Formats: sequence, structure tokens, C-alpha cells
Amino acid sequence: MELTNKDLGTLFEQLGLPGDPASIDAFIASHHPLPDGVKVSEAPFWNEAQGRFLKEELLEDADWAPIVDELNVRLHANKDD
Repeated sequence: MELTNKDLGTLFEQLGLPGDPASIDAFIASHHPLPDGVKVSEAPFWNEAQGRFLKEELLEDADWAPIVDELNVRLHANKDD
């Protein structure tokens, strides 16, 4: 039984990236904005395993899906949003 609370920090850690708020904000700032036609799982900055994980979580509507959606919104948002 998994008891870990899933949030953006734990998603980043799952992807092998630093999960602290400053690192997440820096990552998003450096890859933002993602063009409208690019799915978050197909962004060029993910490696194959990271992209596959994001895609599978969304397709399966798995536990991580709401957090992947949050990341998607933050990566696609305009700076004025």
C-alpha cells in the first residue's frame, strides 16, 4: 500500500529531477511556455522514459494524472496568466 502524498515535488522526484519548489519553478521558467500544439508528455526536454511515464499516467487516468495536468497547465500558461 502506497502512502506517499502525490504533489508536484514528488512528481519531479519520480521523473529523476529535484523536487524542491525553487528547482520546480526554475525548471518551469526555463521551459515555459510550451507551444499550444505540444503535449506535455511530448515536450523535447524529457528523455524517453520521462515522456513515456507522463503519457501513461495521463492515458490511464492514474494517481499521477492530476499532478501531470497541473504541470501541463504551468508549462503552457502565458506569463500574463
